[in-house]
Amino acid sequence: MNRETKPRKPSSVRHTRAIQRDRTKRSISAPSAEQVKSRLIEVVHPATLAQVGHFHDLGLRERTLSLPIMVAFVLEMIWRQISGVCELARLVQSEAVLWATPMKVSQQALSQRLTTLPAALFLKVLMSVLPLLQQRWEKRQRPLPRELAWAQEHYRQVCVHDGSTLDALIRKLGLLQDLPTNPLAGRMSALLDLCSRLPAQIWYEADCQAHDQRFWPRVLAVLKQGSLLIFDLGYTNLTTFAQLTLAQVMFITRAKSNLVYEPERTLVHTPAVRDDLVWIGKGSDRQLVRLVQVLYGTQWRRYLSNELDIERLPTAYVVALYYQRWRIEDAYAIVKRLLGLAYFWCGSQNAVEMQLWATWLLYAVLIDLCDAVAEALQRPFAVISLEMVYRSLYFFTQARQRGEATDIVTYLAANAKWLGIVKRKRKSARPSPLIHIASLLTDSGYP
Repeated sequence: MNRETKPRKPSSVRHTRAIQRDRTKRSISAPSAEQVKSRLIEVVHPATLAQVGHFHDLGLRERTLSLPIMVAFVLEMIWRQISGVCELARLVQSEAVLWATPMKVSQQALSQRLTTLPAALFLKVLMSVLPLLQQRWEKRQRPLPRELAWAQEHYRQVCVHDGSTLDALIRKLGLLQDLPTNPLAGRMSALLDLCSRLPAQIWYEADCQAHDQRFWPRVLAVLKQGSLLIFDLGYTNLTTFAQLTLAQVMFITRAKSNLVYEPERTLVHTPAVRDDLVWIGKGSDRQLVRLVQVLYGTQWRRYLSNELDIERLPTAYVVALYYQRWRIEDAYAIVKRLLGLAYFWCGSQNAVEMQLWATWLLYAVLIDLCDAVAEALQRPFAVISLEMVYRSLYFFTQARQRGEATDIVTYLAANAKWLGIVKRKRKSARPSPLIHIASLLTDSGYP
């Protein structure tokens, strides 16, 4: 069979093998910086110990691989990009891992524990840590983007919601070996605090085909009155829009191109910007919303909001805040690409969930570290590269061993330019949506 006619492997298989090759190339990295370990021990270990009582309430027997030990192992495995359970088993025999001392443990024992230890315990650890990190964020002083600083003053909480499909599992264990293709690991959905970048809630569905709409009941259950929620077109649901309004939760989203509406009143009308009150929906779902339309080149982009008061939510802020929705895409890129959630060690649903919660836990700790660097530099968090902070930990470890550095935040801030921690400005960078829309309105005589 010649090269031209040779059949190609399915894309899911090629993708999985590419991930495997990448993880093999960067197997065990250098030991984590001691101050990173200290942060993890300070924040995560007490939360883990607090779940031991719940561990016993579930009727689980205490083993060598207890909950605190497994949390330490899984966090280290993700943080140091360890490529597999076998490699982890060799590592923990030779060195201490976070709060766990070296111990002899087999690959089989670790794999079995990943499958049987309830992943819900990891979720409980994560959810107990997030409020602590949110409090630390609130105590710091660093500039916020203008639209976020404004929204923080006017709303109780500013959140963005979106979902993401997890990548393919590797068919090497158990029942997965007999499947014709690599199954996807499921779907996750996150509610992100837009100002702090910390997750407020995270959900998981084993069904990779789960529609975005399936997550709405869980989102509605946790939103606070007086909050502002931003979401994408895929979550359009007129019944949910009415429920959000009834719960006094304001929202901003995009409007579908085939949206049916009845004009009520015009608030702003210029050649490039329109802001109207319109009626959408029927029956009990019928409600009055704002339809904001902005001309970009030759294309009109349309946004919906149930905040009817243009003084409380000016037209320019509707558009500018919606553009901040992309921050949740940044979060997904960090957990999947940088922290390795595109690769799963085990095929069981429990192991997938365990890795999912642990990865988001490390994401939150990384956000906390980057926010401390932003405060030290007195720069907005948005200009700090999470990836370069993560990769710069190696250089801090080396500097500390040479006696040239003692504090990780001080070191990263002092060497921010050399390490590439502060993002470079693009030469062709466009003005922010807030400045752009405000200038369009000013040019047309609107304040």
